[in-house]
Amino acid sequence: MKDKVNEIQISYKERVPSPFWKKINSSQDASDLLYQHWNKNTIEVQESFKIVLLNNSNKVKGIYQLSQGGITGTLIDLRILFAVVLKTLSVAIILTHNHPSGKLKPSDADINLTSKIKKAAELFDVKVLDHLIIVPNGDYYSFADNSIL
Repeated sequence: MKDKVNEIQISYKERVPSPFWKKINSSQDASDLLYQHWNKNTIEVQESFKIVLLNNSNKVKGIYQLSQGGITGTLIDLRILFAVVLKTLSVAIILTHNHPSGKLKPSDADINLTSKIKKAAELFDVKVLDHLIIVPNGDYYSFADNSIL
């Protein structure tokens, strides 16, 4: 008698054809796109963490919300983050989260998490291009622009 096992299938559905994907040329481009797609009803209330998934031309394949937390923080599971990155065959990512308080300064936890994700990404030949902090008024802080990536 054969042992029974579950079948695993990995899929990614492209709903927007690649010629129409937005190209990211700067942190401002990424910030504008993210703010446009952020839920304005919760940006001042709950911290959320998202990743922008990119192809090798820095065109956006999609945005994935990895977690939603409380007023002062949210938890990130690196296994889920990289499952999404690998499933979408993305070669680069931009990390982002909001600060409901409106403070643009990254915390030590923000800096440590970014470093941890960047090290893990290197194992998969995935580039972490930036980490943006978005605040309710639309301003942002770029780790790359401030040389702490």
